[in-house]
Amino acid sequence: MIRLQGIAKSFRLHGQTLPILQVAEWQILKGECLALMGPSGCGKSTLLHLLSGIITADQGEVWVDGQPVHLFNESKRDRFRADYIGYIFQDFHLISSLTVKQNVELILPRTWTKKERAEKLGYWLERVGLADRGNHLPSQLSRGQQQRAAIVRALITKPPLLLADEPTGSLDWETASEMMSLLLEICKDEQLTLLTVTHDRHIADMFPRRVHMQDLNDLHRGVSV
Repeated sequence: MIRLQGIAKSFRLHGQTLPILQVAEWQILKGECLALMGPSGCGKSTLLHLLSGIITADQGEVWVDGQPVHLFNESKRDRFRADYIGYIFQDFHLISSLTVKQNVELILPRTWTKKERAEKLGYWLERVGLADRGNHLPSQLSRGQQQRAAIVRALITKPPLLLADEPTGSLDWETASEMMSLLLEICKDEQLTLLTVTHDRHIADMFPRRVHMQDLNDLHRGVSV
């Protein structure tokens, strides 16, 4: 599903080059659910951005589901991201003036019929426990419900790869645990690949596989987490 080869990424800061990520080789198999851990600044979010094509590596190869992301221009990366990637953020990024259904409908393929849209929305809202919240605004939902709405938005087109960047960071422990259990269950049932960035060891322990950035990133070997 994911293969990185000879990756290097740096940023310019105050006129200086700051190396962020250096990965010799790394693979994730299709259907794996993996927690990615490490201290702030070690390149976790940068890695997700590379996998989704939001940014490009300075050198190296990024393969996702057989797609050579490193060879794509910006417009092709945008298309790739729409077709292959589901993204879940810590802060939900729901549009406050739109209902739950409307927030999800924004990303639905234009080729879907009205009936197909309604059926898919109904199924997924029921699946995450929001069947009676589809016409609610984000402000009328709890934070846990808002994150469930964000999960529906990320999953409804069944992208092969789901990327979650601190998805439980703004939730209390009980809600975070429930949300992550739900996400892991869905990914297992749908055979989706899930890569989750988290600082929370309790959340990470829920995953069948955990990777520390110091074991992946040559720039940060030996960093304690």
